[in-house]
Amino acid sequence: MRVRRVRAGLKGWGGVGAMAALCALALAFVLLLPWTTRSPGDGSTGQAGQGVAAGTQAADADCTDPEKRTPAPSSADGTTIAEIKARQGEKRKLIVGVDQNSYRWGYRDPNNTGAELEGFDIDLVHRIAQDILGDPNAVQFKAIPTNQRIPAIQEGRVDMVVRTMTISCTRLDDVAFSAPYFKTGQQVLAPKSSTIKGYDDTLAKKKVCTATGSTANTKLVDDKKAGKIASSVVIAAPVPNQLDCLVRLQLGEVDAVVTDGALAASQAAQDPTVELKGAPFTTEYYGVAMDKKAADLVRRVNQILVEYRATGWQASYDKWLSATLGTDATKSKPPAPQYLSTS
Repeated sequence: MRVRRVRAGLKGWGGVGAMAALCALALAFVLLLPWTTRSPGDGSTGQAGQGVAAGTQAADADCTDPEKRTPAPSSADGTTIAEIKARQGEKRKLIVGVDQNSYRWGYRDPNNTGAELEGFDIDLVHRIAQDILGDPNAVQFKAIPTNQRIPAIQEGRVDMVVRTMTISCTRLDDVAFSAPYFKTGQQVLAPKSSTIKGYDDTLAKKKVCTATGSTANTKLVDDKKAGKIASSVVIAAPVPNQLDCLVRLQLGEVDAVVTDGALAASQAAQDPTVELKGAPFTTEYYGVAMDKKAADLVRRVNQILVEYRATGWQASYDKWLSATLGTDATKSKPPAPQYLSTS
């Protein structure tokens, strides 16, 4: 049965085998990339320029709506943005951490000439670069695995991460987030032939895969400790990249995957032998992650998102996600954003 499942999974878009190979290449690519570090005067202090309040995000015991804990939009250039604009020659680019293996989000289609990065997240990156640097292609993409999203920001390797990253109270201790640009929720992905029906008792005695540092992993661990899922659920050792879970599922090494439903739908589109099981059991929002001290950059991205929601978001959804999530985008588009009070 496992052999048939793996073979079936290799059909369709470029083959999931090709995606697995790309995943391995992505990790190698990350390890070989030179790290870009910030000097003390390169804007990493993030002190806002004229007309931009400083201020940072922080999680606390009362944090219940992390997607609302972001500063109000501003078009003003602060220190961080000024330093980005001051980069010379080929280095005058926005440095962005992305995924290159998430189908329809951030990926390289081997069937396209050049196999340039494309997808829903990549469209947003180009829009941000257009606004800040006047050129949508003024971007240096850095492929990073799931478990390196926060370290990449903290260590100054990237200016921001646009990589299906859920805004959470815990993460607000480490990074700042923009207002939400996408709404999703955790779901279960399993073989069509599986007896698993969703995030319920049918997971008992099943081995479940998640990615290191993912909200899915945190949810599983917390729910098992709290007795909200069966004690017999086996939480597999987390993997660096979420796509690794799909490969493990295809190889029969795990019984199910828990991840964002938006990502799971794209993976199900790649492999016709798997499907989403049950409804989403959380509500989560993707945001652009940045350095906590770069308040001016966070505000600028929030301003860009205001305009992007009105002109650009729907076209990008229709192009990349309607085939996997359906033509009705209302369930995926976040409500009008709310911001931290400036008083």
